[in-house]
Order: sequence, then structure tokens, then C-alpha cells
Amino acid sequence: MVAVDDDLWSAIGDPTRRRMLDLLLADGAGTATSLSEHLPVTRQAVAKHLGVLDRAGLVNATPAGREMRYRVDGAQFARAVAQLAAVGTAWDERLRRIKRIAEAIQRTQDQTTQDRTSQDRTSQDRTSQDRTSQDRTSQDRTSQVKTKE
Repeated sequence: MVAVDDDLWSAIGDPTRRRMLDLLLADGAGTATSLSEHLPVTRQAVAKHLGVLDRAGLVNATPAGREMRYRVDGAQFARAVAQLAAVGTAWDERLRRIKRIAEAIQRTQDQTTQDRTSQDRTSQDRTSQDRTSQDRTSQDRTSQVKTKE
């Protein structure tokens, strides 16, 4: 099982915060004001999102005049990427196991269907043979009766 930091995942689970991280990574740093110019939310909303990212350790804040300048914390970001990769790998393995189980079930169902079809054919062949035998017996009796007459 992969150890997951819920606060970290919660922080990066929001599309606006992921977009903010993209902008910070592209520009190197930014303030709530500069980021809000590129996002469909207010400066106040950006400031709240930055607070969440800061508490998760994904960004570091330094004073820049009346505002705070935010930079992505490389070590914490690398940790988040490693967790994402580990969870992705774990899910890939789960999906492979599910696929193997589904394929085994399908093979069993196919074999059962094939066995039933084969049994049905054998039963039909026996029924045909029985009818043919009965027809011959009936013909023989008819012949014997005609012969006696």
C-alpha cells in the first residue's frame, strides 16, 4: 500500500491550485495579484488557495513589499510527484489483476459454453441414432408383417 499524505493530495486535488502551481513553475514565482491575472478567480480566492498550498508545504512565501511572493518548494513538489507516480503504479497493478481475473472468468464461461454445446450435440446425435434405430425396427416389423401375409 502506498503511503499518501491526504493534506498534500487535497491541496493538489483542486484544479485551480494545480493551475497556480503550473503558473508558479513556469514563472518561477508570483504573488496573489500576479496569479489572479491568469486565473478566472479573484485575488482573494487566489490568496486562499495559496494558503492551502503553503500549509501543504508546496509553496514557500517571502514578503515582497505589501504582498507575499510565492515559489514552489521543489522538495515537497518532488514528494508529491513521487506519491502520484507510486499511486499510479499501484493502480496499474490493481487493474492488471482485475484484468487477469476477468479473463479467467471469461475462459471458464467460454469452456462451460463449449462443454454444453458439445453435450447438446452428443445428445442430439444419440437422439438421432435412437430414432434411426426405432425407424429400422419399425420397418423390420412392417416387413415381417407383410411377409407373413
